[in-house]
Amino acid sequence: MGTLKRPRSTAVKAPKAASAAACLQLEQLPNIGPAMAGDLRALGIRHPQDLAHRDAFSLYQALCAHSGKRQDPCVLDTFMAATDFMRGAAPAPWWAYTAQRKQLYGQL
Repeated sequence: MGTLKRPRSTAVKAPKAASAAACLQLEQLPNIGPAMAGDLRALGIRHPQDLAHRDAFSLYQALCAHSGKRQDPCVLDTFMAATDFMRGAAPAPWWAYTAQRKQLYGQL
């Protein structure tokens, strides 16, 4: 008798928004999944529009303080991507912000 294959997860991922105006939930932000959306909510961010006027580095520092540990620098890259997107930039992968982050903030 063959092994029974289990179906892959049937969880539906939120479709990613193509523009800031189309982004209604945090999970619709490019690069933001359920865990990162939870981190943003822990920082008081409830709607994607809340990110338009926030500073990515301040959010990163607040998350480090909230969690009690230094977050991986790619979290800052992700916050930079999300805040830029909500200010009208085209969607870009978080790693597109790594060089800019290193130039602005060094190695953290």
